[in-house]
Amino acid sequence: MEAEPAPSAGGASPEVLALAKVVSRLRAEVADLEAGAAAAAVLERASGVLMAREGISAEEARELLRDRAARHDRTLAEECWLTLGSAGRTPAFSPASPPPPAPVDAAPFEAARYAVRPADNAQHVLLARLADGLAVASTASEVAQLLLLVLGDAEQVDAVMIYALGGSGSLELTGHAGFDPSLTEQWSHVPPLAGVAAREALTEARAVWLENARLDADRYLLIGGPWPSRAWIPLPGERPTLAVGFFRTVAGPFSHGTRSLLRRAVRLCEGRLRDSGRPGAPASTDEDDSVVAVQGIFDALSGPAVLLTPMRSADGRIEDFRIDAAAPESVDVAGRRGRDLVGRRILETYPTVAGSDLWEGYLDTLTTGKVYEGLPFTYEETALGVPYESVYSVRASPLGGRLVVCWIRHDTSEREARRLDDLQRLGNLGWASWNLTTETITWSDQVYTIFARDPRLGPMPLEELPAQLVPDDLARLGAAVQRLLGDGTAIDEPFRIATAHGVRHLRIVAEAHTDSAGTPVEVHGFFQDLTAQRGAEIALRESERANLLQRGMLKAERALAARLQETLLPIPEQSLDLADLRVDVAYLPADTGVNVGGDWYSAIELPYGGALFVVGDVAGHGLTAVGTMAQLRFTAKGMAITGSKLPVVLSRLNALLLHTATESYSGTATMIMARYRPEDHQLTWVRAGHLPPLLIRDGTARYLAQPEGCLLGASFEAPYGQASLTLVPGDHLVLYTDGLVEVPHEDIDEGFTRLADTAARLVREGNARTLARTLAAGRPRHRDDICVLDIHLPRPESPVDEERMNPEPFPP
Repeated sequence: MEAEPAPSAGGASPEVLALAKVVSRLRAEVADLEAGAAAAAVLERASGVLMAREGISAEEARELLRDRAARHDRTLAEECWLTLGSAGRTPAFSPASPPPPAPVDAAPFEAARYAVRPADNAQHVLLARLADGLAVASTASEVAQLLLLVLGDAEQVDAVMIYALGGSGSLELTGHAGFDPSLTEQWSHVPPLAGVAAREALTEARAVWLENARLDADRYLLIGGPWPSRAWIPLPGERPTLAVGFFRTVAGPFSHGTRSLLRRAVRLCEGRLRDSGRPGAPASTDEDDSVVAVQGIFDALSGPAVLLTPMRSADGRIEDFRIDAAAPESVDVAGRRGRDLVGRRILETYPTVAGSDLWEGYLDTLTTGKVYEGLPFTYEETALGVPYESVYSVRASPLGGRLVVCWIRHDTSEREARRLDDLQRLGNLGWASWNLTTETITWSDQVYTIFARDPRLGPMPLEELPAQLVPDDLARLGAAVQRLLGDGTAIDEPFRIATAHGVRHLRIVAEAHTDSAGTPVEVHGFFQDLTAQRGAEIALRESERANLLQRGMLKAERALAARLQETLLPIPEQSLDLADLRVDVAYLPADTGVNVGGDWYSAIELPYGGALFVVGDVAGHGLTAVGTMAQLRFTAKGMAITGSKLPVVLSRLNALLLHTATESYSGTATMIMARYRPEDHQLTWVRAGHLPPLLIRDGTARYLAQPEGCLLGASFEAPYGQASLTLVPGDHLVLYTDGLVEVPHEDIDEGFTRLADTAARLVREGNARTLARTLAAGRPRHRDDICVLDIHLPRPESPVDEERMNPEPFPP
C-alpha cells in the first residue's frame, strides 16, 4: 500500500489557514537564519585558525580564505572546513600500494542477479545473534563493535563506522570498530564537502556501494583510506540522520545476499542507534512501557496511524497533541515519515486541523471515551504543484488518556483505471511491473505495441532487451537498470530499439519498492514511445539548419549584390552638367525586403558632344538581377557610343537577353533610352515596355506619347520605334522607374496623376533644382527601388550662356 499523507479537515476557517501559512513561512526564515549563523561561525573559526597560525589580522585571514577557495575552485564554506580539519589532524592514511581495481560488472541485464531469494538459515542465525547483542548495547560504538563481531567473519567485514548528520551538514563520528585510534581521530569530524559517500547516503536516503577503489577515488573523498570495497547504509526513513559504514579488505562487488543482510542488520539496529542520540533530534518524550508497546505494534502496521498525547495548559485546557508513536506509513505535510514524527506536535505537522470538526472530535473522544469516526471529507492535496482532491475517513480511539488515530483514503479505482487507459492512449505509453520475489513481469497492452511485440509471447525478459537495443545505448541503459534493480534508485532514461518498423525512440521511467530491509522487491514504471516527437525534433533541427544556411547564403548574396551595385551605379551627391543640360539624379533602394533590385540609370557625355540618358528596370532582385543590369547597362552604353541607332540598340539588347536565358533564369527588363543633340536641343528617345517620360513645361506637366516597343527578353520579333522631342529653355524631362508611381492595391493611373501634380507644383514653387531627389524622397514607404532622372534645359541668364547653349554643330 502506498503511504498516504495525514489528512486535515476541510472545515478549517480562513483565519486558521492564514495562520498555517505564516507559521510555514516563519519556519523557513528560521531555517535560513540558522544556516547563515552556522556559516558565519565556521568562517570565524577558520579565520581564527589562520590568525594563530600565520600571525595575521582577522580581515587578512578572511581574505586569505577567499583567495584559497578561488584558486582551488572551492566554495568558501568548503575552504573553511578544510582549514578547520587540518588544525591538529594526523596525516591521512595511505597504504604502501593501492589495492587492485575491482572488476567491472559487465552483465547488468542478467535477471537472476536481481531476484530476491528468501534469507537462508545462516542469515537468520546472524540476525538472531545481532538481536541478542543489541539487548545490552547502549552506545553507538558498542553497536559498531557488535556489527563487526557478528558480520566480520561471515561477510568479510573488517571495520565499521557510524556517522550522524549535523545541523550544518557536517558528519560526526558517533561509533566505530576496527580502526586505529589515530585514524578515528582524523575522521571524527567531516566537514560538509562535496563527494563524501556517507553524506550522499544520508542526503539521498539510499545505500551507496563503493566496489571499485580506483574509480571510487576519482569520485569520492574516501573516509578511512582507500579500502578495496565499502558500503554506506542510512537508517530507514525519508530524512535519515545516521549512516553505518561497512569496510572490507576484499575487492569486488557485494553480492545480493550480502547487500540484503547488511540492510537488515542496519534496520535491526535502528532503534538502539536512535536511542543513543543524534544531533538535532527532537527532545525525547516521556515514554513508558505502553508507548513502547504501541510503537512495536505500529511498526507492523501497513497503514497510517499515530499515538497522540494531549498537551494541556496550566488550567487543564488541551492546547495541542504530541505524537508519541507513529506507523511507518504515517507522513506529515513536510514529508516527515514514521518515527521522524515522534515528539512533534499536531498543530506543527498538520496545522489546518485547528478549529475543525476533526479537532472537536479528538476533544470529545478524550472527554467521553467514545470512539470518534468522522464522516468522509474532502481534502485538497498538491502534487508537483497541481492541486487535486481526495476523500478521507478518520478514526480516533481512546487509549489510557491518549488517542490512537488512523485514517484511510477511499479508493477511486474505477475512475483511476479509466484515466489510466486514457493516459496510455493519448500519451502513447504503457505501464510495466516486475516482482523480483516471484520473478513475474506484467505489461499493459500498450507496451506490446510500443515494442512491436506479439502479446502471445508475453512480456520481454530482461535478458532479451540488449538484442533490441541500439548498441550505442547499451552501456547507458545497463547502468540505469543496475541502479534501479540493484540499489532501488528511480530512473528516467531515453533509449532506442530496433524493430521491423525501424528505430524507435523510447523512454523508461521506473522506481523500485523495497522490503523492510531496503532491498528492492518490486519495480513499477512505464515505457513511452517518443519516436514521433523525436522525428519532429530532428525535422525541426534540419529545417532550422537549412534555414540558417539559406539565410547565410542570402545575406552573402545580398552583400555581394549591394557591393556590385554600388560599384556599377555610383550615386552622385549633386546634379550633373552634361552638354548644356543640368541632370538631377536620385536612387533609393527599397525600404522593405532583403534583396537588392535591378533598377539602374546612365547619364554620360558622348563623343563630339551630346549626352546619353538611360533608365532601366530588370525584373527580379538579388545577384542575378544585378548581373543582368550590369550586362544591359554596359552593352547599351557601348553600342550608343559607337553611333548605333537607338531602335537597333534595343533590338540587340532584346536578342542578348533571349539568347542568354537559361532554364533556371529567363531575365526580362524595361528600359528607356534618349540621345540629346545640344546644337538644336533635339532629344531622340526609345522605350522597351517602360513607363512614359514626364515633361514639365511652363509649369504644366504632361506625359509624352510613347513609340512602339515591348519589354526586353519577351519576344524575338519585338519591333522598336523612335520618337523625338525638342527641348526649350526651362523644360524638365523626368525619366523614372515604377517604384516612383506604383502603390499596392492602387490603380497606376492614380500614381501617374500624383507624380504629374507633384512635379508641376515643385517647379512652380521654385524647387526644380533638386526635382529628382525631392520626388524620390516624397515616397517614404516604398516597396520597390526608385530611380529618377530629371533632365533640365536651363534658361539663358546672359549672352555667354546663350552662346554656350548654341555651340557649333558636331560633325555628322
